[in-house]
Amino acid sequence: MDMNMDMSMMMKNMDKALMQEMMESCMAAEQAAMVCADTDMTMMGMDGMSTMARCASMCMNAADMAHMMMRMMNRSMGMDMKSMMSMMSACETMMMACAAECSSHDMECCTVCAQACTQLAMSCGTMMTAMKAMMPMQSATNA
Repeated sequence: MDMNMDMSMMMKNMDKALMQEMMESCMAAEQAAMVCADTDMTMMGMDGMSTMARCASMCMNAADMAHMMMRMMNRSMGMDMKSMMSMMSACETMMMACAAECSSHDMECCTVCAQACTQLAMSCGTMMTAMKAMMPMQSATNA
């Protein structure tokens, strides 16, 4: 069986509830990060709070990453294992960075964003663990 067929079969056998949780986490993180970035930019304009510029930028990056991760999850039949795992790892890293930045601010939008980004980071980790468990043994594919 070729590797593309293995990936298609693996995604068909993936825990659908886990995939749904991951996609919901992507949507929640994207929305929370967009609201946070918008609020940060509004405050910068009103108060000249340049201290929120980094937060706004991190939130925009997190929103973009969450959106792209969700789109890749929706194309599961065309999935390439290495690229999907790399994307999940990058998404997990970006979400943790955004959560850390938002956690340093005492604003409601930042609290919500930090929670949503942390949840998506945890979902990425859970999904990567599940995918690794389903991967065929390396020795079996080399035989």
